[in-house]
Amino acid sequence: MYSHIIVGAGILGTSTAYHLAKQGANVLLVDRKEAGRATHVAAGIICPWMTQRRNKAWYRLANNGAHYYDKLIPELEALGETTTGYQKVGTIALHETSKIEKMQMIAENRFPEAPAIQRIERLTADQVRSMFPLIEFVEDALFVSGGARVDGRALRAAMERGAIKHAATILEADASLVVVDGHVQGVQIGQDIHYADQVILTAGVWVNELLEPLQTKLDIRAEKGQILHLDISNDQSKEWPVIMGQRGLYLVSIEDGKLALGSTHEKQLDYNLQPTVKGMYALLTRAIPVAPALEEANINEMRVGLRPYTSNSLPVIGRLANHPNVLIANGLGASGLTIGPYLGQELAKLALDQELEIDLNDYLLQ
Repeated sequence: MYSHIIVGAGILGTSTAYHLAKQGANVLLVDRKEAGRATHVAAGIICPWMTQRRNKAWYRLANNGAHYYDKLIPELEALGETTTGYQKVGTIALHETSKIEKMQMIAENRFPEAPAIQRIERLTADQVRSMFPLIEFVEDALFVSGGARVDGRALRAAMERGAIKHAATILEADASLVVVDGHVQGVQIGQDIHYADQVILTAGVWVNELLEPLQTKLDIRAEKGQILHLDISNDQSKEWPVIMGQRGLYLVSIEDGKLALGSTHEKQLDYNLQPTVKGMYALLTRAIPVAPALEEANINEMRVGLRPYTSNSLPVIGRLANHPNVLIANGLGASGLTIGPYLGQELAKLALDQELEIDLNDYLLQ
């Protein structure tokens, strides 16, 4: 029997397993490795400080999440997990001057509670090009030196290995809830039943499938995100900063010679993971005017993932009504890699009845 079974091993579920196992819990982490899970697709931009999004509850999570990397990465490295995919390269915002001025004011006002920002600086067009040579058009630019990027696949794998080093069990399988007399007792995998004191559901857009035996449905909807990966003729691009531009454009150098161009935000009624011409066109028409040299780049792949969103775009976390031994966290949207590792720590605390840093009333299950 396990103390905790976690269903869903994206960045949030894996973080929860890692933090529980680190504290001595007997953990089973189960995942059926859905092709469209957001963790494996997202570009992983860690820089919430320039956003004009006004929801304070979201920003608290995002700010805490960005700062949490300064604790998590050295901790993983101490376990021997040096391939985390995380790198502080800085972030450059490209916009018209009026918006850049607003973004600068926002970032400067947030600085006292966000030391991870490090440095805020206006850049000239020549300075931008020296840092990211593909950029051609610059009206105005703002640089935050503490901005970072993270490879979700690499970080998730590092945390999973860290959980195993702390004696967690990992299974690749399709799990369903075991309910006896109205009480969730564990999960069934094939013909086997695995019992647990608590079951934690971190299954992204697929969570409502798991909840069907409880006749419960969460306010979770899927959003399709398409991200284009390009091969570029530069073998020293790994140190380039993240570019955040107009209409949701971003450019992320994911490794030397490879660039991620994103992203679309498409309401999704099913789990369609097919890349589309419309999606590719939308991405390229945003990027080419800013970086015309991309016309000569080779297409490496088009990644497609499903982000889980709530109606108010706020993550949810808590115990399920009428089933207090079932815990859920979900709805991270496009902020999964910023918030996920930190929220996994908080979810582990909740499962162990420890004091949380966040106020659960801000993120109630709906």
